[in-house]
Amino acid sequence: MATGRGRALRQYGRGAAPAADVAGPPGAAETGPPRPFTPAAVAAAPRPGRAAGPRNRSKSFAARPGECSETVNAGIKSLYLTPSIKPKPNLCIESMPSEMLMKVFSYLDAVSLLCVGCVNKYFYHLANDNGIWLKIYSSSFQPKRTIWKMKSERTETVSLGCAALHDRRPGYWKKEYIFKQIAAVKTRVMRLVKPVDPYTGLPCKNKEAMKPRRRSLIAEYHLANLTESSVAVGADKLVQLFSLNPGLLVGLWREENEIAFVMASLHYHQLLERSTLGSATVQYALPPNKPVLDDIDPEYGLHDYNLHLDMHGGSCTYLCGTFKSLFCRKGDIENGYLRLTVVSLKDNTKHLPLIGTVGLSWETDVFKGNVKDCYVMDVTLLDETGKPFWCFSAPVYMELSPKASSLYDYMGHIYTTDYADSEGKVCVELVWLEETKEYFIVNLVLYISTKKVNNWYGTNY
Repeated sequence: MATGRGRALRQYGRGAAPAADVAGPPGAAETGPPRPFTPAAVAAAPRPGRAAGPRNRSKSFAARPGECSETVNAGIKSLYLTPSIKPKPNLCIESMPSEMLMKVFSYLDAVSLLCVGCVNKYFYHLANDNGIWLKIYSSSFQPKRTIWKMKSERTETVSLGCAALHDRRPGYWKKEYIFKQIAAVKTRVMRLVKPVDPYTGLPCKNKEAMKPRRRSLIAEYHLANLTESSVAVGADKLVQLFSLNPGLLVGLWREENEIAFVMASLHYHQLLERSTLGSATVQYALPPNKPVLDDIDPEYGLHDYNLHLDMHGGSCTYLCGTFKSLFCRKGDIENGYLRLTVVSLKDNTKHLPLIGTVGLSWETDVFKGNVKDCYVMDVTLLDETGKPFWCFSAPVYMELSPKASSLYDYMGHIYTTDYADSEGKVCVELVWLEETKEYFIVNLVLYISTKKVNNWYGTNY
């Protein structure tokens, strides 16, 4: 029997309210807003021209209060108003069985397997499987031929693998592979750095040894308040140069006060170890020196120093020399420093000229220039056994001295260059000759900290 429910449902699905003949008797006017559709309203509305009797009451069970729940309304709305969407299956690689993932991982190389282990903990545990890493280890590091016997190669490999898999913890062969690779890299590097320059005491092939290696943290610099925390080196028409220890040179545009370029000047001493044995966040800690005591020499640690000095401006070298047999008497130890005289002001036979016009060259993608009276100083001081004792590389500048030259052979303006750190100081005095347009080094003195000497030699100066 038709009750008008289908018509009401269609009207509600189109956004319209139920008609007047459904909500009330014919001819009744609607005075309020359209009412929301409920099954109770449909069941309680009598059809036109027919009185509601017991038959209608028996069919309109939904019109009774409390018998129509929100669940029925939600079911009707979802049935007529929303389209049916079938749930899609959740397909991802993590839902695969572990056996299948292990099979996939077994085809990866060492680098890819390490990357997969960084995805999540589940992949990390699967990528630590000893079976996979033993296969990689065996293929990378083949045993010597003398170990192999006349038996089948497969039989020996399987027996070795079974013992290694059952007796080792997960990730054992992964660590063994990494340690073996590090040892192999160190061996190749040591072959390159084994030849040593007799003048500098540094490896001859340091550049070749560093090229194919990975990078690690060498030094950290704080560029906040750069003009206050650094030393002004010089300036030209475009840039200003500021130096930060150790060996960092920052160029700022003069008008905009923004960084134009950054130059690093690092000494070669133990640079290979610092650039390869550290990590991206932690610097490599240099091993402490073990002093060798000497009870026979009363001036142990005061003599037989050798100095190798380089002065350059990037593309041009102004001075490159070696000075041997430097010494200091006990009476010359003052204010906690040993005095090593390299070039004496009184001995004019040892005065040294600087070749070329002194200046520090810089270049960007668009501009380039040269800051006058600035250069990079590389100092390598060797002890009596030939080991590097004090090494640094830093940008320095020449400052005009207020005093005039008192030397008869050099009449001109005097310039000074000073450098200092926690281990020592360098003082250079130069004279500018206007006739020949060149600088002459007339005084060069190194001051070594007694604390540095005592820690190195085990003395007590």
